[in-house]
Amino acid sequence: MVSTRLAFLALVQPVAMLRQRPVLHRAFCAAARGPAVRMSEQVATGGRKSAAVTQNEQAADGVEKAPRASLDRNPQRGTRDFYPEDMQLRTWLFDAWRREAALHGFEEYDAPLIESIELYERKAGEDVSVQLYNFEDKGGRRVTLRPEMTPSLARMVLGRRTSLPTPIKWFSIPQCWRYERTTRGRRREHYQWNMDVWGVSGTRAEAELLGAAVGFMKRVGLTAGDVGIKVSTRKVLAELLARLGVPDDKFAATCVLVDKLDKLPAAEIKTALVEGGLAPAAAEELLAALACRDFEGLEATLGADSEALAELKSLFALAEAYGYADWLVLDISVVRGLAYYTGTVFEGFDRTGELRAIFGGGRYDQLLSTFGAEDMPAAGFGFGDAVIVELLKVKGLLPDLSASSKCEVVVSAFAEEQAGQAAGLASALRDCGVRTDLLLETKKMKWIFKHCERVGATYVVVLGDDEVASGVVKVKRLVDKEQFEVPIAELPMWMAAEQQAA
Repeated sequence: MVSTRLAFLALVQPVAMLRQRPVLHRAFCAAARGPAVRMSEQVATGGRKSAAVTQNEQAADGVEKAPRASLDRNPQRGTRDFYPEDMQLRTWLFDAWRREAALHGFEEYDAPLIESIELYERKAGEDVSVQLYNFEDKGGRRVTLRPEMTPSLARMVLGRRTSLPTPIKWFSIPQCWRYERTTRGRRREHYQWNMDVWGVSGTRAEAELLGAAVGFMKRVGLTAGDVGIKVSTRKVLAELLARLGVPDDKFAATCVLVDKLDKLPAAEIKTALVEGGLAPAAAEELLAALACRDFEGLEATLGADSEALAELKSLFALAEAYGYADWLVLDISVVRGLAYYTGTVFEGFDRTGELRAIFGGGRYDQLLSTFGAEDMPAAGFGFGDAVIVELLKVKGLLPDLSASSKCEVVVSAFAEEQAGQAAGLASALRDCGVRTDLLLETKKMKWIFKHCERVGATYVVVLGDDEVASGVVKVKRLVDKEQFEVPIAELPMWMAAEQQAA
């Protein structure tokens, strides 16, 4: 009787305790249902088991495991992985953009990758909503990955409008996202060099922007024979449509249609214009005027007192002064797809016709009013990374970046006992600005020399017992196989001097 009572208490007391500790209580109950070993697993993991543990148990119990699907090793469609060699090219390109922006006195800015979807729904005349990577965040806010940078810039300018001195000359290199059909040079994510000038109402802003774009292209080896820049102004279309009696509320939609002239047959554009409310004769006259490619023909169409004509002549005169007029092509059909452009528009193009637009931009003086604020004159451009890399590849102008990733010296310990001394030596070399690759495992000399060849090292240093004891290390110059004996304490300065001599 006594033994029965003690056994009962031994069971009841732990249960009472476990009810005050839910995690242990669950473990206790699980143990009551299965082998004792499972209780210890549950207690150790806080009452939870990993999928791997469960699968192992099933296998032990004779239950066949479901086959695991193989991992898709490709990035999402329209996106890219950047392996080290890809990052070298991207870094080179971004550095070239930054240098050009700095040469023109622009300051760099950035903004969050995620923005309120309202920034893009305010735009009229072009439905970008179908291309947005949009979702609702955990706070119930409607947000999207930015498809472009200009609305974010407008938001930032509005945030400090009263304190920002004008002109504002800013640039950025944002990653942008659009869910659209992928083609050569067009991806669903891309980086874009954006340059913008705020607070300048004349064509001098556009001339400076074009000067930066051309300056960059010249510095990477492109010429006016490789890339042309189509130039027009929205004012040409405004004057033509006003003369043809097209109402203002049709202007943005007409711009979007005209922007497709290089993508669709003129007959299809004419049909769309007529369906949009234009008389057939007016549509024909509009298309004929858009085919004009010189100032004489444009003056005959618009009249000598045309504001649009004066604006274009001013920009071309400034291009002559800058020295890049041979890059420009008068093309009235260029209106750009973005509905907020109000004046000058331009688009860089591959003269062979193989690639899509290289870059594009223009004037957008009325963007701030779409956010309920007073407008400010502004102009800018966007220059995508994917297309320019494709063009440089076609022209054979991609840089050789193999030297940029080379380390100068490889340091290795001969055995594990010298690992600390090797690490200290590598740190001392790095402190002197010497690019040093420290081997993190002990390897045979044949492997070390192969590694030096792979990373492009100029020198190799191997620390063994003799070197540590004597305080003198042997340095091998791999180019000519010459060997030097250098005191370990003096090696960083010796290597820095070798760098300067080279």
